[in-house]
Amino acid sequence: MTNKNTPTLPVIMLITGLLLSSAPAGDEFAVFPSFDDQEAPDVHGAIVVWQQFVNEYGDYDIYIADVGNPDDPNIIIIGDANDQMAPAIFEDTVVWQDNIFWDGSFDWDIRMADIADQADPQVFAVSDIFNNDEQKPAIHGNIVVWQDGAPGNFDIYGADITDPSYPTEFVVSYVEMNQEAPAIYRTTVTWDDDYSGQWDIYSADIWQRNKPTESPVCWLDWNQKNSAISGETVVWQDDYFGDWDIFAADISDPENPIEFPIAANSSSQENPDIDGNLVVWQDNRHGNWDIFGYNLTTRQEFRITDDPHDQINPAISGDLVVWQDSRDGPSNIYAVRLAGPDIARCSEKIPGDVNNDCRVDFTDFNLMAANWLECNLDPCQTKQIDKQMNIYSSSSTTKLLSQRKQSLADKPSPLRKLSVSRRGESTL
Repeated sequence: MTNKNTPTLPVIMLITGLLLSSAPAGDEFAVFPSFDDQEAPDVHGAIVVWQQFVNEYGDYDIYIADVGNPDDPNIIIIGDANDQMAPAIFEDTVVWQDNIFWDGSFDWDIRMADIADQADPQVFAVSDIFNNDEQKPAIHGNIVVWQDGAPGNFDIYGADITDPSYPTEFVVSYVEMNQEAPAIYRTTVTWDDDYSGQWDIYSADIWQRNKPTESPVCWLDWNQKNSAISGETVVWQDDYFGDWDIFAADISDPENPIEFPIAANSSSQENPDIDGNLVVWQDNRHGNWDIFGYNLTTRQEFRITDDPHDQINPAISGDLVVWQDSRDGPSNIYAVRLAGPDIARCSEKIPGDVNNDCRVDFTDFNLMAANWLECNLDPCQTKQIDKQMNIYSSSSTTKLLSQRKQSLADKPSPLRKLSVSRRGESTL
């Protein structure tokens, strides 16, 4: 395993005093209008990040915008002659994959910027293994995770960036086949995994960095991809019924995930994201891609965009939703602040609220009665799934058929064989 001792770090440009499009809650606005294509947004608090193809230079750079003060914003641009792509953000830390030229060849590495001082961002190398690709980073707290290696043998790695000058790398998952597109919340990492020959969702508890504990989240037939996580809820897109739908699972007990549908109609729903009790995704039920949302507390779906052009790749933080939008010709990043009943949250847990919908009613009573005198020494996953799917049943989830529940109960979690890491670590 060879590190590049003097990695090339990108140039930072700070632009101040530009007028962003401001809007009250509920009104959509372009974050930073441009004739360049803007793609793959992420958001935390009031900070929005995205990759932008700069036509003038013919490459991708990372753009960062603070939309908390739209009358006097800062725009930070991170770029050089090569590509910087796939940004993610947590609080004041932005990470991305950077195409580095070193010793006669290019490969993808992971970089980060501390933007606590927006007038003087600090850039660091997170992972820079020579002749090895590190891509699709995600971040939460002081942990960055990414997919590592080459197609056919992608693994999931992570790094503790408590001291960004000396990040400490560790392995999350390196079984055979591909582990891709990680997401992270605190000490739980999720990813797409094709060990079984189809894509499944897996998770790992990385509280002990040297002994991550893997658990399958959903390993049904067909494909589950593009996971996101917040708290103990994982969401993903799922083609079990022949088109992409959005499903979720409560993984508070990682050995017994409780699955439930978010959006499962005859059109396609893709690219979900989640923050707290709000889920967002792109949806083509009206003939073009729109952004939809779902409130896990109220169990209500709501539409976020209705422009006739395509809106895709949403991300959410609190009440702020961002996405990639083609209404202006080139793809631009748009945003909206949600308001009203759509974002209702439970202000305080109510004793007796078994299904966490912030009310106590006959559904909670039925759940308690169904478990009366039941011993939980050997939990039955089929029963848990049946109960939870009944709770979430609605007209928008009529495609939920009994065979999905039975398939999940009948299909055991596969035994997984460690791969030989491209980095040369022992696969104990």
